[in-house]
Parts: sequence; C-alpha cells; structure tokens
Amino acid sequence: MTLILYGHPLSSFTHKVLVAMYELATPFEFRRLDPSQAADRELIAGLTPMGKFPALRDEAAGVTVAETSVIVGYLDARAGGGRLMPRDPAALREAQVWDRVFDMHVQGPMQSIVDARLFMDPSAEPGVTAYARGQLDRVYAALERRLGDGRNWIAGDFGLADCAGLPALFYAGILHPFAAHPRLSAYFDRLIARPAAARVLAEARPSFDLFPFRDMIPARFR
Repeated sequence: MTLILYGHPLSSFTHKVLVAMYELATPFEFRRLDPSQAADRELIAGLTPMGKFPALRDEAAGVTVAETSVIVGYLDARAGGGRLMPRDPAALREAQVWDRVFDMHVQGPMQSIVDARLFMDPSAEPGVTAYARGQLDRVYAALERRLGDGRNWIAGDFGLADCAGLPALFYAGILHPFAAHPRLSAYFDRLIARPAAARVLAEARPSFDLFPFRDMIPARFR
C-alpha cells in the first residue's frame, strides 16, 4: 500500500484525517499506534516534530507528512486538488481560519478537560474544567454566529474545516454539550450524517471504553 496512516482509532486528530481520506476515497493502510508502548512512541517521534499522531507516510513518493491540516492538504493535492482545499485563495484562507478555530479553540479546551482527569492532581481538575468550559462557551457562540446565515458547512462547500469540525465537536459535545445552540447542533447533525464521518465514528466505537468520560458518550454513538 502506497499510503500509510499512523494513528489511533480514539484520537480526534486521527479522525480528522480519516474523514478526509474517506471523503476522497483514498486507499491507505492504517497502522494503529499504542502510546503506552515505548516502541510506538519512538516510532511516532521519528515521524513527526512533536512525536504526536497522526502521521502520513507516502511510500511511493518517499514523503512523510505531519500535522493534520498539512496532511489534508497533501491528500487533496494528491487527489487532484479542489475537493477539500478551495482553489480560490480567499476561500482557502477562510477555510484555514475555521480549521484553526476547531483545532485550537474547540479541541484545545476539550483536551484540557481530558488531561486534567488523566494527568493532574484531582484538586486541580475543577478549576481546569471550569476554565475550559468557559472557553468552549465562547467558541460555541462564535460558531453559532458563523452558521447564522443559512450556510450548511462552516466555510463554503464541505472541506478542510468540516473535517476538523467532526472530531472536535464530537468530543467537546460529550464533555460540554452545545444543545443550547440550535444552528451548531444542526451543523453537527449534518456532519455525522456524512458517510465518511459516520464511518470514522463507527470504527472508533470499539475503542470508546478507553475514553475517560465514556459514561457520558450519548447512547446514539455507543
């Protein structure tokens, strides 16, 4: 297989790349990494600058690609371009902005809540969680405003930013639901109805028991 994706089926950033690969109908081999294993940690450390998955290896081209937005761009160009990355420079900038919003301002606070549960002293968790929830409230409001003009997707046609939106909203919505934001909720429903997104979540389901807040996962995803 020419393309190899290194990642984990529970990883939100792995999900982002998988959505793109399934949208583009890109053949690839998935290599599951276990961060508890030293050999896998050493492997990913050699593939990406920060030693974090996912990473994409194009064996035919002799290229390794790190960072999810760069990977999506690489996959789109490899498929002929223009499917997930807009060709128009202004539209591309807009998509990149909202891609960053999902990665940094949705996934970031969400990950803080998870990290507080997994790695911090229990006394620190309430403060970290409260702050992260406030950050999520702010970005949920921004997304609600963005979706207020009747748009179906966050930046033009379905693309880069929506690939980021699926995993970001899936995990953040478990920890801090956005049901009070009707447009954002409807957008998320459109996301999970995409065959590519539905496939990613279905493939992740056997790994949900590893999620520290697994009891909060809505029944429709179990």
